[in-house]
Amino acid sequence: MKEKNKILCCLLLFIILLSELGNATVFACESLNTDKKKITVVGIGYVGLSNSVLLAQNNEVCALDVDTEKVEMINKRQSPIEDEEIKDYLKNKNLNLVATNNEDVAYSYADYIIVAVPTNYEPEKDFFDTSIVESVIENARKINQKATIVIKSTVPMGFTELIKERYDDKNIIFSPEFLREGKALYDNLYPSRIIAGCNLEDKNIKESTETFTQLLKQGAKKEDVPILLTSCTEAEAIKLFANAYLALRVAYFNELDIYCEKNNLNTKQIIDGVGLDSRIGNHYNNPSFGYGGYCFPKDTKQLLANFKNVPNNIIKAIVDSNETRKNFIADSILKKNPKTIGIYKLEMKSGSDNFRQSAIIDVAKKIKENNVPIIIYEPILESEKFLDSEVVKDLERFKEQSDIIITNRYDNNLDDVKEKVYTRDVYRRD
Repeated sequence: MKEKNKILCCLLLFIILLSELGNATVFACESLNTDKKKITVVGIGYVGLSNSVLLAQNNEVCALDVDTEKVEMINKRQSPIEDEEIKDYLKNKNLNLVATNNEDVAYSYADYIIVAVPTNYEPEKDFFDTSIVESVIENARKINQKATIVIKSTVPMGFTELIKERYDDKNIIFSPEFLREGKALYDNLYPSRIIAGCNLEDKNIKESTETFTQLLKQGAKKEDVPILLTSCTEAEAIKLFANAYLALRVAYFNELDIYCEKNNLNTKQIIDGVGLDSRIGNHYNNPSFGYGGYCFPKDTKQLLANFKNVPNNIIKAIVDSNETRKNFIADSILKKNPKTIGIYKLEMKSGSDNFRQSAIIDVAKKIKENNVPIIIYEPILESEKFLDSEVVKDLERFKEQSDIIITNRYDNNLDDVKEKVYTRDVYRRD
C-alpha cells in the first residue's frame, strides 16, 4: 500500500511539473485545440514581435531569435523594443507566447513559419541582401516540410517566385507589412489592409493563404479590414510602391520647405493651406532632415534598381531628392558659422529607439567633412564616442557647449535654449 501511495505521489508531482513547464514547451507537443494554429515567428524586431503578440492572442506562438537577451526579455514579458502597445500587451494580456533560440523547438510542430528577418540594401550589388531569409527557409525546411512559410521581410520583386523555384517548394507565400516603428502593434491591431501573395491557381496554397489572412484579422481590433490576395510578385510590388509613395510625400514637403526657407516664407502656413485640400490631407507633411529609418531609404533604392531598363523619372527623383535635402540642411547649418554643433538625439522620429539610416546622422557626417566640431546628446547611446565625436551624457553641459543645436524633431527639453535650436519641425510644441 505504501509503495502504491509513493507511486501515486510521484505521478502527481510529475503532472504538476508538466503543468509548470507547459508554457515553455508549448511547441513540443500536439495541440488539442484544432481552432488554434501553431505559429513560429523568426526575428524579434518591430515586424516579428508585433506579429507574435498579435497572433498570440488566439494561437500558440513561438518567437525565434539568435539574440538570447531578447528571448529572455520576451519570456519575462518585457519588450526589447520601444513600442507602448507591445509593452502593454506583454504585461497585461493573456498571450500564448514563448521565445526561444532553439530551432528544433520552434520549427518542429509549426503550421505557419513567419520570416521577419532583416534584408539590408547593398549599394554594391544594387539589391537587397536576402541571405538571412534564404538561410531561415533552408533551416526551417530541414526540420518541418509541411508548414506554410510566410515571408514578411521586404524583398525584391520576383524573389518569392525565385525561392519557390530554387527549392521546388510551392508552400511559400509573401505577406507585406505596413507599420511604423514605435507603433508597430497598433498598426497591426488597426491595419489599413491585409495583403498576401500566393499562387492563386493552386487550391491548397490559396486556402492556406486565406487562413493566414484570417488569423491576422482575428487578432485585429479593427473590424472592417480589406483583404487582398494577389500573386507573390504583385504583393512584393505593393510593399515597395507604397513605401516609395510615402517617401515621395516626405520628399515633396521637404522641397516645399527648402523653397520657403530660401524665400523667407512661413512653411507651416503654406503646408496647412495645402493640406486643407481633402485630396491631399494633413499627414506625412512635417518637414524633416530627410526620410530615414529602416524601410524608406532601402525600399526606394531597391525599387529604383527594379526599374533598371524601365523608363522612369519620379522613382529616381525620390532617391535623389533625399540627398539634396540632407545637403541643403548641412549647408544651412554651416552658413551660421558655429564653433561647436550639438546634435540632440539621433532617432529618426519621436517615440522610436531606432536611428538606423537616420537623416540627422548623414547631416552630421556632411558637417564633419567641413571640420566643424560636433558633440552628441543621445541617452540611449552607451558609448562615449559616436561618429568619432564625443557623446555628452549631461544635458545641461551639452546645451552650454553647443553654439547651435540641431534636432530633427523638437523636444520641450530645449525650451530654455530655443534661440540655439535649428530644426525644420514646423509642428513642434512651442
